[in-house]
Amino acid sequence: MTTLDRLLQSGRSPRVIGFDDAPFVRAPAAPVDVAGIVCTGTRMEGMVWGRATCDGDDATDTLVGLLRPSKFWDQVHLVLLDGIAIGGFNMVDLPDLAARLERPCVAVMRRQPDLEGFCRGLRSFEDSARRLRLLERAGPIHTVGAFIFQCMGASPAVVGRALPLLTDRGKVPEALRLAHLVGAAVVTGQSGRRA
Repeated sequence: MTTLDRLLQSGRSPRVIGFDDAPFVRAPAAPVDVAGIVCTGTRMEGMVWGRATCDGDDATDTLVGLLRPSKFWDQVHLVLLDGIAIGGFNMVDLPDLAARLERPCVAVMRRQPDLEGFCRGLRSFEDSARRLRLLERAGPIHTVGAFIFQCMGASPAVVGRALPLLTDRGKVPEALRLAHLVGAAVVTGQSGRRA
């Protein structure tokens, strides 16, 4: 597998998968559908679909279980997440995800997060210490150009070079934008307004 840095230096478009949760019922242990959209550059080439748990502890296992056994695993250079949690406060262990998938993993944010508010939400759980550790393990939040993200498995500079190539407009890579639209359409019958 070509490293992301080497791929960018060669001028080729990275193939990525973007994961986002679909609309879900905010109740403990409720099922949360997760869409994974595979794109080369900004062109959609495939999709995976799975399920995690609202406010659970299975986010990392769910994402590994969706990509690793799929036909896309050998082809994907970069894994994108819409933030560091899916299904409410179901935290992704970003370094563990990068290690298990053997790919750089990037949690992309639309705006600077309210970390204080997020931590307050995490403290309401019995296992708040574990969830807070996962947030810390995700590392610092970087801003490169228009993009705000946390990353593991590649330097912020390399990720900052890749993200514009994966984005049609704005600051949301197309794989994440499509995962959001598809997830909403499958669950509610129509795509949402924010993508």
